[in-house]
Amino acid sequence: MAIGRPSNCNRLSILGLPVDVCSDFLNEAVTLHRTGGGQIVTLNAEMIMTAKANHNLEAAIREAKLIVPDGVGVVWALRSQGITVPRIPGIELAQSLLAHAESNRWKVALIGSAPEVMEQLIKKLLEDLPNLHIATAIHGYQSKQDWESLERSLQECLPDLVLVALGTPTQELWSNRVCKVSSGLWIGVGGSFDIWAGTKNRAPKWMLRMHFEWLYRLVKEPKRWKRMLSLPAFVLAVMSQPKHHPN
Repeated sequence: MAIGRPSNCNRLSILGLPVDVCSDFLNEAVTLHRTGGGQIVTLNAEMIMTAKANHNLEAAIREAKLIVPDGVGVVWALRSQGITVPRIPGIELAQSLLAHAESNRWKVALIGSAPEVMEQLIKKLLEDLPNLHIATAIHGYQSKQDWESLERSLQECLPDLVLVALGTPTQELWSNRVCKVSSGLWIGVGGSFDIWAGTKNRAPKWMLRMHFEWLYRLVKEPKRWKRMLSLPAFVLAVMSQPKHHPN
């Protein structure tokens, strides 16, 4: 149902994958909603390396209407091209969109996480945003048969904002498919539901300022170490690319 991309962004490239540079991503997302909606991808180094080996994820990223420089690796890679941009954490953009949704009576859909996390998430969101219109909330532990009917009911509720917490690449691939026959903005939010629900904590502010959020998550979830191997591979790949500086 989406019509087109926002016009106030420059679409650049990192390792052959697109990323947008905008002065105000929240405004661009709101404009995208007004002009037909579509998928928003929050891009980081791990996702880029996964997409290099997963053509379906690569295609989903390329088709996204707005691609946000989420990870510090993406910001560093752009800086290596002579382009200075701030990091836009996906969790913060999603929080801003929820606040906008409350103010403008948007219908919000929450998809993913465990049933107990979803229950706590709804409670916490409504404490912070009491007028938020949660049109539907679907936990991620559904049978394959249930997903088909859930997708139909989701489309029927005509959401304005769909937050999907199914993990990469599942959330990007699922959003890419379903948003084509539905309305609103669709954004993958990874582990944001756990943080908003209070079942997990985000890194301390000083670590966020130092761009060490990845280290905090690794310490808290050591099983992520295999995923972190994509980071040095990303750095080496970027450093091996010919440098293209803006005119």
